[in-house]
Amino acid sequence: MGRIFEVRKSAMFARWDKMAKNFTRIGKEIVIAVKAGGSDPNSNAALRRCFQNARSVGMPKDRVEAAIKRATGKDLVNYDEILYEGYAPHGIAVLVETATDNSTRTVANVRMHFTKGGGALGTSGSVAFTFNRMGEFKVKNNGQNLEELELELIDYGLEEIGEDSEGNIIIRTAYNEFGHMAKALEEKKIEVITAELTRIPTNTVELGEEQANEVLKLVDKLEQDDDVQKVYHNLK
Repeated sequence: MGRIFEVRKSAMFARWDKMAKNFTRIGKEIVIAVKAGGSDPNSNAALRRCFQNARSVGMPKDRVEAAIKRATGKDLVNYDEILYEGYAPHGIAVLVETATDNSTRTVANVRMHFTKGGGALGTSGSVAFTFNRMGEFKVKNNGQNLEELELELIDYGLEEIGEDSEGNIIIRTAYNEFGHMAKALEEKKIEVITAELTRIPTNTVELGEEQANEVLKLVDKLEQDDDVQKVYHNLK
């Protein structure tokens, strides 16, 4: 019984860690959005997107309000958004999006994670070309016909549509059509669960289980870093 408890406790702590990481990531996104477009979500589409994503991960209202206050207060922390590129073991391409108030600390930590994980930090442009930057919307599936929805949204920049493992509808657009699609979904009263800019690999690499685990271990270490917002890779 004690062993079962330990396993359950470990899983619980893992969930808490993931939740805390999501809150930190979205908090930074709120600060960046407010700084760029103001604190009124009615006139700041990026901030509305942050609010949607905050709700999707159960971020408490007081945490959201605290992030807005940080963005408008006297002690404002400025975050620089920096993209790092590198290779995981076995030649897997990796992109690391960061938001940091200390780039010297961040690059040192990212390099350390790559090195300890058997990979290598690359130069700017070394792997970014193997990813397409796209807008991605997770939409609540209320029984919509995907073919009809595709026709309805094709004029708003739709490039891909499908379902995820939970049955939600995934809509992807070109990077420069993100705002266009966001406005269309809002006007059409289509319930958006999350909306974000993402990077999709143009090709993927399949590895054996042991090799894939080496890659995922590095990805996990990068994702746990406080300055890291998102990590992308082309492991199949």
